[in-house]
Amino acid sequence: QVQLVESGGGLVQAGGSLRLSCAVSGGTFGDYAMGWSRQAPGKVRELVARISQNGGSTIYADSVKGRFTISRDNAKNTVYLQMNSLKPEDTAVYYCAAAPVFGGSMSGYRHWGQGTQVTVSS
Repeated sequence: QVQLVESGGGLVQAGGSLRLSCAVSGGTFGDYAMGWSRQAPGKVRELVARISQNGGSTIYADSVKGRFTISRDNAKNTVYLQMNSLKPEDTAVYYCAAAPVFGGSMSGYRHWGQGTQVTVSS
């Protein structure tokens, strides 16, 4: 059974940075494309960053492009989300997820973590 555990969330001031981590166990990490999504209260969950199985390809939502960077370390079974120039509208619960195919929509993600809260104060 594939398990994903996020960490690194917290409270940060606008303009600050955070790095989220997601440790994956119970499967072959390199077989999965990975993604980070977020959900703010009262809003639809948004897929903000995706990375291919070998890390060679990435896709970002327009809302985070140029500020967020997704990366992965297949030797450590971990995916990261570096978030810079944070804005209050980035406040949300952030989830990592695993999919068998890179580049698909959120419905293609089969395994999900429990989420980590990110709060950006103005």
